[in-house]
Amino acid sequence: MSDIPAGLRFAESHEWARLEADGTVTVGISDHAQEALGDVVFVELTEVGKVFAAGDQSGVVESVKAASDIYSPVSGEVIAINEELGGAPESLNTDPYGAWIFKLKPSNPAELDKLLDAAGYKAAIGE
Repeated sequence: MSDIPAGLRFAESHEWARLEADGTVTVGISDHAQEALGDVVFVELTEVGKVFAAGDQSGVVESVKAASDIYSPVSGEVIAINEELGGAPESLNTDPYGAWIFKLKPSNPAELDKLLDAAGYKAAIGE
């Protein structure tokens, strides 16, 4: 059974989004996603300054089983990437909610409300 923290919002494509106190949004992949992928061996990170619309492809996570696109759950400009993933991509497996992928300054914070809450995500993945 997947770990699904109550304070996060989730995209149906299995990314999580956390609204930070400063108004930025931190993005990563869910526990369910990392379980489905298996051992993560590489993360293709986006670039700081890149602007995404909600749903845009924003990176790739590669595992021993498959490569899976990462999508931006909300629109905005990337303000930070987790460079530590370059040397330790497996941290997405061991700490999926601590090992964030990128942070962005949302252009429309209301888009967070369109994402699933923990209960909605739990239902979407059949748990």
